[in-house]
Amino acid sequence: MELFYLGISILIALVMGKFVSKIKLPAILGWLLAGMLLGPHAFHLLDAQILESDWFIMIEKLLECIVGLMIGTEMVWNKLKKSGKQILIMTLTESIGTFIAVSVAFGIIFYIVDVPLYLAFLFGGIALATAPAPSLSIVNEFKTDGPVTKTLIPMAALDDLVGAIIFFTVIAVVATQLSTTSISIGAMLLFVFIPVFLGLILGFMTGKWLQKLKQIQSMLMVLIGMLLVCVGSGFWISQQLPLPIFNFMLLGMGFSAAFSNCIQPGTLDQIMKYINPAIHLSLVIVILNLGAPLDYHLILNAGFYTLVYILVRAIGKYIGAYMGAKWSHAPDTVRKYLGFTLLPHSGVSLVFTGIAVSMLQNTSLECATILQGTIAAAAVINEVIAVFFAKKGFEWAKELNQGKEGKTCDKRIEKEKADKVFSWLLSRNSGH
Repeated sequence: MELFYLGISILIALVMGKFVSKIKLPAILGWLLAGMLLGPHAFHLLDAQILESDWFIMIEKLLECIVGLMIGTEMVWNKLKKSGKQILIMTLTESIGTFIAVSVAFGIIFYIVDVPLYLAFLFGGIALATAPAPSLSIVNEFKTDGPVTKTLIPMAALDDLVGAIIFFTVIAVVATQLSTTSISIGAMLLFVFIPVFLGLILGFMTGKWLQKLKQIQSMLMVLIGMLLVCVGSGFWISQQLPLPIFNFMLLGMGFSAAFSNCIQPGTLDQIMKYINPAIHLSLVIVILNLGAPLDYHLILNAGFYTLVYILVRAIGKYIGAYMGAKWSHAPDTVRKYLGFTLLPHSGVSLVFTGIAVSMLQNTSLECATILQGTIAAAAVINEVIAVFFAKKGFEWAKELNQGKEGKTCDKRIEKEKADKVFSWLLSRNSGH
C-alpha cells in the first residue's frame, strides 16, 4: 500500500506540474505544492511512516544520486577549462557573501534583543546552502542554455560543497564554545569530501570499462550496475559516519564527472538520451520529498526573523554572485541574473537545521526554538518565491528554450504557425 500511495502521489505531482506549466510557471511549483498537500501536515497520503521508512529513504537517495548525474556530465574538462576559474570565484563570493550578510544582520538583531551571538553564525551557515534540484528542474523543463545555465550547473555542485564546508566548520567551532562533544574541524571537512572522492574513484573505473565497449546497450548495463554499486557503497559509508552528512547528490556528481571525462562526447550524448527521462522522474520525486515535510501553516505564523532571513539571504546571494561575476569578467547576463537561480534551498536548510538544533537542545533550548521556527517557516515561503525568481532569472537572461531540444521545439512551433498562415492565405486566394 505504501508503494501504491507513493505512485499516486507521483501522478498527482505530475498533474499539478502540468497545470502550473499551463499558466507559464515552472512545473516544480506544482511538485512542491503537491508535496505539501500530500504530506504529513495536510492529506497524509505521503505520511511520516512512508517518508521515514527504510525503503523510501533508499529510493530517495538513489534518485538524488541520479540527479547528481545531470551536474557531473556537464563537468567535462574541455568545457570547464575556460570558465573553471570564473565558476570557482563566483561560488566562493556568493557563498561567503551570503554567510557574512546573514550573520551580520542577525548579529545586530541578537545583540539588541540579548540573544547569544553564536546563533547568528549558525543562521549564516545554514543560509549559504543552495538546493540545486529546483533550479536544475527548471533547466531540464525549459531546455535552458547560455552563459547562466553553463555557469549554474557545475556551480551547483561546488556550491553544495562550499556550503557544507562552511556550515560544518561553524558547527564545530560553536560546539567547542558550548563545551559539547564535538568532532575536530579537520575530520568534519574530510567527512564532507567523502562522497566526492568515492564518486570519482568508482566513476573513473566505470569510464575505463566503458572505453572497452562498443554497444550502447552494454554501456547502459555497466553504467546502471556501477551506479548501484556506488549508491550501495555510499549507504554503507554513511552508516559509519557520526552525523547524517553524506550527500548522495555529490556522490552522483563525482561519479558522472569521472566517467564523462573518460569517454567521447558523442558517446556521452548517446548515453544521456537514455538517462534524461530517469533524471526527470528523479527530479519529480526529489522535489516531492522536499515539499512533503514543509508545513504550509507556518506561512501564517512567519515572524520578523523569518522575513529578515529570506530578504537578507536573497541580497547576500545576489550581491555575492554579482561581485564574483564582475571580478572574474563573466558575461553581463551572468552578473545580472545568476543570483536569482541560486535562491532555492529548503531541503538542504532543513537538514542543516536539524543538525544544529540537535546540538543546541542540550545547551540552549531558546536558541534551538528560534532557529527551528525561523528556518521551517522560511523554507516554505522562500521555496515558492525562489522557484519563481529562478525561472525569471533564466527568462531575463533569454536562455529559455535555447537547448538543443528547446530550439527544435521552437522551430517546429514556428513551422506550424507558418503552415497555418500559408493555408489561410491559400484559402483566401482560392475564394477569390
